[in-house]
Amino acid sequence: MQQERTADPVKLQQIAHAIRRSVITSLMEAGSGHLGGSLGLTDVFTTLYFSVLNHAPGFPRWPGRDRLVLSVGHVAPVLYATLAHAGYFSVDELNTLRKQGSRMQGHPGRDHGLPGLELSAGSLGQGLSVAVGMAIAAKSDMKDHRVFCVLGDGELQEGSVWEAAMAAAHHKLDNIIAVVDRNGLQIDGKTEDVMKLEPLGDKWAAFGWRVLHCDGNDIPQLLDAFDRAAKVRVKPTVIIARTMMGKGVRSIENNHLWHGKAPSAEQAKVFLEELENN
Repeated sequence: MQQERTADPVKLQQIAHAIRRSVITSLMEAGSGHLGGSLGLTDVFTTLYFSVLNHAPGFPRWPGRDRLVLSVGHVAPVLYATLAHAGYFSVDELNTLRKQGSRMQGHPGRDHGLPGLELSAGSLGQGLSVAVGMAIAAKSDMKDHRVFCVLGDGELQEGSVWEAAMAAAHHKLDNIIAVVDRNGLQIDGKTEDVMKLEPLGDKWAAFGWRVLHCDGNDIPQLLDAFDRAAKVRVKPTVIIARTMMGKGVRSIENNHLWHGKAPSAEQAKVFLEELENN
C-alpha cells in the first residue's frame, strides 16, 4: 500500500515536530552523531515522505516508487526517524542508533538490512552521480518514477558533484530533483569561509539546471517548490533550500559546533523542552 500523502501544512508541521523529538532522543541514546544538520533538514524530509514522494512503507522495493538518494550521509538520523514515522519500521528501533548490531549505523548502509534505503552513503559528493545513474536507467526503461537527491552545501565543494550536474543536464534528465541543504555551515565553520560557493544559483543554472529557491524550514514554501519542480521539462531541477542548522532548538540554532555532536541526557531534556516551547 502506498503512503497516504497530505498537503496540510499543520499536519506536516506536527509530523516534523515528532521527528525532531525522535532525532534528539535517538542521538542522546547513541552518544554520538550529527544533530545540527538532521534538525535543519527535518522539514525537507517530512515534506518529501509525507507529501511528495510516491512510496510504500509496506513494500520498500516497490518498482514504481520514487527514489530518495541521501548524498549527505551523516544526517542519517533524520532519514531514519522519518522512515520510522512513515511506517518502515518501529519508532522504538531508533533507540538502537549507532549501537553494535543495529540496522542504523552512523551512515546509511543497505547491507545492514534497514528498509527504505537506496544508497550506502558516507563519502560526500557521490550521491548525485548515483542519482543521475538511476534517472538515466528510469528513462531507458521508460519508467515514470522520479529520483530525488539531498545534498549538503559543504559537499558542493567536491568536483564530482559538478560532473554529475553536467551529465544530468546533457541527458535532459527532467526526472531528477536535487535538494541542497543551504544552511551555510560545515564542520569547520561557514561554507563561504572554507570554500566560497556563491553565487550558487547561478552556478547550477550555468550547468543547465532549473533553479528554485525556498526557505527549507517553511513547509508551505517547500510544498510550492516541489510542485513547481514537478512541472519542469527537458532539464533537471535543483531546489536550494535555505535551512538553519539545529532548527527548533534555539540554544544550538546556526551553531556549527553542533554539526557532529550528540546531546547528553541533561542536554536532551533541555532541547526537548525548547522544542516544545518553540
